[in-house]
Amino acid sequence: MSEVPSLITLCIGAIKDAILDENGNLPYVYKLPAELFDQLLPNLPPLALQNLQDAMPSVSFSDHDFDDDSLKPSKKRKRSENFDIAWKTLYESRWSDVQKLTTDSLPEDDSTTNWQQIYWERHLQNCLDAVAEMVQITLFDGFLGDVEISDALLKSITYEGHLSRPKNYLKLDYHCERFGLYARCVRLQSVHCVAEIGHLLRKSRLQYLETHWIKSKEQVDGLCKLLDQNKDTLSTLEFLHCKLPASLVTAICESLFIKGFETNVIKSFSIKRSSFLDSSFFPLPLGLESLLIASSGLTKLTLSDNHLWWKTAKILFDTLLETESGLQVLDLSENNIAGWLSHFKWGSPNCTKLKSDQKFNKSLKSLRVLNLRSNNLQKDDIDCLKYAMIYMPNLQVLNLSDNPLQDDGIKILGPCLVEKSKCPTPLADLYLENCEFTCNGASQLQKILPSLTTPLKSLSLRNNYLSSNFGPIFGKLLRSGVQVIDIKGTGLGLSGFSDAQQEITQENTQEISLVDLNISDNSGGVRTASLLSKLISHAPNLVSINASDNWIPIESFQAICSFLKSSKGKLEHLDLRQNPLCNKPNIASLLAEFQVNGKPNIYLSPPSSNVLYDNDP
Repeated sequence: MSEVPSLITLCIGAIKDAILDENGNLPYVYKLPAELFDQLLPNLPPLALQNLQDAMPSVSFSDHDFDDDSLKPSKKRKRSENFDIAWKTLYESRWSDVQKLTTDSLPEDDSTTNWQQIYWERHLQNCLDAVAEMVQITLFDGFLGDVEISDALLKSITYEGHLSRPKNYLKLDYHCERFGLYARCVRLQSVHCVAEIGHLLRKSRLQYLETHWIKSKEQVDGLCKLLDQNKDTLSTLEFLHCKLPASLVTAICESLFIKGFETNVIKSFSIKRSSFLDSSFFPLPLGLESLLIASSGLTKLTLSDNHLWWKTAKILFDTLLETESGLQVLDLSENNIAGWLSHFKWGSPNCTKLKSDQKFNKSLKSLRVLNLRSNNLQKDDIDCLKYAMIYMPNLQVLNLSDNPLQDDGIKILGPCLVEKSKCPTPLADLYLENCEFTCNGASQLQKILPSLTTPLKSLSLRNNYLSSNFGPIFGKLLRSGVQVIDIKGTGLGLSGFSDAQQEITQENTQEISLVDLNISDNSGGVRTASLLSKLISHAPNLVSINASDNWIPIESFQAICSFLKSSKGKLEHLDLRQNPLCNKPNIASLLAEFQVNGKPNIYLSPPSSNVLYDNDP
């Protein structure tokens, strides 16, 4: 037998429908007693909550309307707080993963989060995504705003029983009109970029715009109207999987600023996995070059996986250098730009001019991060980079991963690191993943680390096969002052772990500065736990260890327990996934005994059954 609804439940149901239908008397809902009003808010669907909040009366209403002072400032503040709580609850119940549209959508400080804004922003994005999917699978030939929203999306902002009532919120146009003003971050597909997109999002004040699969002039024309409308607020613009001739790139860039005037609004500009070069005769679109010159506030530029060649990269770098750009992050990863800095070594006229005349000695003083991952760079490019780094005095992060530098390239890089360490802002983070060097190259690198005036903060050598001979070098590396070390997949093996352990347990060993260590995928077996047990006593600041996929056997359980007991709760993260150890029954509860205040977070999962292991001690 169903439960008989209470009188309050029936009243809330009736009020809910009235609020959804916007019958014109919504301000009088605020006349309800506080105990009833406070019960009403958590029971309203999003559209009703929005209608009611829109109708919140001002405290300046005349006395004959609200002669009981029901909305004096203190009460209005409390009801605003209740609205915030209701919006947060609605957001988390609809999107339980609390997924972010962008990394900036949800502030770290929850107290500053505008849950109403991010709710409608994400709802509008869901509507745009659903419409794109619908249009792409049909022979659509109409107005985008006339596309009907699915019942599933409508139900999420109302409720199932209300869908049978007359509704004006059926089409995309309504959702853009009503909720577009909340959109700060939007992701558009090519089908969205039509002539009417500017009209549909005319109320938006976009700060972040991500666009996918743009390839025609018509799509760019529609996009440019939207960009022009938001050029005073748009700080981040990203293009992915686009195919644009230089003329269209120029049109896009010119829509972001007025010719002849600087703009400091756009902060981040990105083109990824796209093609935007016509030919070798036009290595850099004129509009992009103009944008780089005009955008005084540009702090991040990403041109990744765009089939760039060395001449484009050269002109780009020289343009930034000549304008003394305020750029902080330059990402040219996944292109093929070998030779792009050769003029710095061999002295082109421009470079000679910069060196010989202090008046023209430009530099990228603001550049902090340079990402050159996967660019087919070789030893000669490192030699040229050595000369170019003079013009990047404050560079802190250098990513040279996935380039065939080999041992010769590492040998050339060493003296460069020594010189850079003497700068007021030394290099802090160096990434040399999968650079095809051997144990000899790693040895050369390790030998120069003690001579650095300021030690590196982090060093990644992962996915270079360094073999078990790397063990003693790894032990010395642990004592080099580097705080974050990643040697995943370097072939260390049982004997390598043993040699590293011996190195760090030598007499009079100084305190190890290590904070974060990744030794995963190195087949360390029983020696893994043994090394960690020794390491924890010498590295008091160690808070994170990744020892996954190391074939740590069940027999190492006691060593792991001893290691955790020695850490005394200082360790925050321990990854033991993909190890036979994880097959031990009740291992999670057994290890929990050695946690202090829930630390470390211990990650456990057994290895795949189809993985073979052959590594004799």
